[in-house]
Amino acid sequence: MKPLIEAHGITKHYDGFSLQDVSFTVDEGEVVGFVGKNGAGKSTTINALLGLIELDGGEGSVLGMPSTLLSRSEGAQVKERIGVVFDAISLPDHLKVADVGRIYSRTYTSWDPRLFAQLTGELDLDPKKTVKALSRGMGMKLSLACALSHGAELLILDEATAGLDPMARDEILDTLRAFVEQPGHAIFMSSHITSDLERIADRVLCIDNGRITFDLAKDAITDDMGIARCRMADFERIVASGFIPGNELRCRKHEYGIDLLVPDRFAFSEKFPQVPVDRMSIDDYLTLTLKGGVR
Repeated sequence: MKPLIEAHGITKHYDGFSLQDVSFTVDEGEVVGFVGKNGAGKSTTINALLGLIELDGGEGSVLGMPSTLLSRSEGAQVKERIGVVFDAISLPDHLKVADVGRIYSRTYTSWDPRLFAQLTGELDLDPKKTVKALSRGMGMKLSLACALSHGAELLILDEATAGLDPMARDEILDTLRAFVEQPGHAIFMSSHITSDLERIADRVLCIDNGRITFDLAKDAITDDMGIARCRMADFERIVASGFIPGNELRCRKHEYGIDLLVPDRFAFSEKFPQVPVDRMSIDDYLTLTLKGGVR
């Protein structure tokens, strides 16, 4: 089946920054987490896919529609099938939550007022409250309720769980899980809260300085990999053994020793039982990949 999102060599140049040859896909049934530092190119990539910026090279498509056409009249029907949440609320401050629902009902032919009422109730959104009176977290809940209430098949989320307290994030993640379990659905979400991605993502895509640096199954990071907590003597012995190829050997020195990225923590524990190995988190992998040295 054709991917719901396709990016092929997407390139965009700005003064002091370039998005360079960005390529990836998002398939049906997937939750793909998009990570990277502030300014790495996450929002630029999302804007490029949605046709909000003109590209200098490459091409993208969403639900089979070229990104260049999404912002034109030709893309109107496809946009009905895409739910988007940006990292800032883009609604007039004076509108009440109930007003937002009425306006969206005139915007989307597929708008479901009952679902919107259900979601706003589940997310504790008071219909009489104005957008201005909502906290950032509640504003993100409102944006998500809107994105889910017009029959979307694909969600594109830019820091949608930012500003939410842990209990609210749990609610949102449960809602997203239910969404992606439906046939034909997928989610592409950027987030700095990698613990959320550990709970929901199937794949993790990382961008750094405008380039994709890795695209891995989440379980390959959190289940298979590990961090070896080495003393210097242990580290030298591991290097000398050739157990980890030299071009894959990533480490980070600190006051108490050396943290070493281990591709297979189970095989490593058998080979070096005296060296402690911890489970890898996405944050750990990002740190070692983006900031760690290569021997």
